[in-house]
Amino acid sequence: MARPTHAVKFCFFFKRIFRIRAAEPPKEVREIFDKYSSETGTMTIDDLHKFMIDFQGETDATKEHAQEVFNRLKHLNIFHRKGFHLHAFFRYLIGDHNTALRSQVHHNMDSPLAHYFLFTGHNSYLTGNQLSSDSSVDPIIKALKKGVRVIELDLWPNNEKNDIKVCHGGTLTAPVDLIKCLRVIKDNAFIASEYPVVITFEDHLTADLQAEVAKMVTNTFGKMLYYPKYGDHIPSPNELKKKILISTKPPKEYLETQDGKGNLQKSRSASMKEVPQIEKTYSKSLSDDANDKDQAEQVEFIEEEDEDKAALQYRNLIAIHATKLKGGLGSWQGLTQSKVKRLSMSEQQLESAIKTHGKDIIKFTQKNILRIYPKGTRIFSSNYNPFVGWAHGAQMVAFNMQGTGKHLWTMQGMFRANGGCGYVKKPAFLLAPNPEDDLFNPSEPLEPQKTLKVKIYQGVGWHLDFPPTAFDRYSPPDFFIKVSTAGVRPDELKYKTRTVTDDWVPSWNEEFEFPLTVPDLAVLRIQVYDYDTSGKNDFAGQTCLPVAELKSGIRAVPLYNKEGTPYKHTRLLVQFNFENLVS
Repeated sequence: MARPTHAVKFCFFFKRIFRIRAAEPPKEVREIFDKYSSETGTMTIDDLHKFMIDFQGETDATKEHAQEVFNRLKHLNIFHRKGFHLHAFFRYLIGDHNTALRSQVHHNMDSPLAHYFLFTGHNSYLTGNQLSSDSSVDPIIKALKKGVRVIELDLWPNNEKNDIKVCHGGTLTAPVDLIKCLRVIKDNAFIASEYPVVITFEDHLTADLQAEVAKMVTNTFGKMLYYPKYGDHIPSPNELKKKILISTKPPKEYLETQDGKGNLQKSRSASMKEVPQIEKTYSKSLSDDANDKDQAEQVEFIEEEDEDKAALQYRNLIAIHATKLKGGLGSWQGLTQSKVKRLSMSEQQLESAIKTHGKDIIKFTQKNILRIYPKGTRIFSSNYNPFVGWAHGAQMVAFNMQGTGKHLWTMQGMFRANGGCGYVKKPAFLLAPNPEDDLFNPSEPLEPQKTLKVKIYQGVGWHLDFPPTAFDRYSPPDFFIKVSTAGVRPDELKYKTRTVTDDWVPSWNEEFEFPLTVPDLAVLRIQVYDYDTSGKNDFAGQTCLPVAELKSGIRAVPLYNKEGTPYKHTRLLVQFNFENLVS
């Protein structure tokens, strides 16, 4: 069969034709095939089964699993009826049936909801930046189809005060009707995952409009809606399969509230009416940031109490009661004594709080929900380091899903764990009800627990997913790879491969070692670039993989574009091994 070629223009009158060589098995793959295959040069079902157990570490693999692999490759011309030839074995290694992560849900899903990290969105309705982009149902649909389990909607009265709109208040963002958002959530909630979807309302409504929201929610979701049974925990993901949960603060937004000194003051929503539009712009987020210093010095958690003064129907829908941080960052002990709640903090507030209350925050999250959201100055929908929240037990690390970048890729990578269902069980050290002195504290010195070894053999598929001149007008690409780990600070390690020049099917055969202090929270990041002498290298694919979920052995690693959508053909052949550093 003729090999594919790429022709590119060179100068004005000539074309250079580059023949794309077929991917060849690396030397180590050939050696492994020789070791496990029979004398006839074929690998039987028994041989493949032994390879899967001994080399790949799949101790639960059965002969039926090996037979399934054979059955899936029978259509290939390189397959022999008695077994695999070398190239069929190589095709299996780099194919869809030998990926680095398990595709099924395998975590214990019977613990209270607070025992899981949830794939969480921030301002889920925005199409772009936080200041002037449109609000739409499209980002909500996209997020749900990617497995996001927490959708945030900001609720505001329309101009006539007789209906509810969803928009980023105090900005130039165009609104979308609440009922449209609710309907697309109903239609798309359980396409990617059957586990519960939480809708967090940022409520800026009067009591009569809250009652209208209650009707909309009830009529839209019907039996899908979870009605809370108040107790000391929220049910498990298994108990809440295909359920919608509402989380917001008990109704109080337009009522007078008390400040920390017992004086009556107007609620923030009411007072914002008096601010001119130009001053209101982005005030919701920026005001949070401006008060961070004061909040680090004073302590006061305001529980929303006057529930009897608002619409009963609305209050009864709230499955997870939200409480608001006002003032400082102290009284965590008191918060752990009352009923289960959700507390929201900005990324900056969390960074301030962990300096003196790290262990208290972890203790709080063993029973309650902690939500972290981006600081207000992230106007262009950038994101932040999610590991600060995860390392302190925060279940809802809310991200702007509208953009791209390494932090969003890391978030997407973390939630490829557990079959991509949007729920990841927190490590045991964040859940154990130990005495305070024994609680995990990521701020303390940590010793390496495990070494991850990553050997990158080669890459394939770019010539099928990219046009011939995608990287260079006159020659094949010059690929190199950035390999790094993200996690708690001691686990942030970075390497780079050499550049393979003029090759659509590059081979590196380079190995890197990552000693990790908290491997259960680490994510492996792989980014491929085409080297450009101008200094602006071209993006050629990326993936992020949760270290705790990686299968050992030689695996196919599919790559994704900047938005997190997988390429159809482009992937790497990588070997993973682990070495325990403690007994």
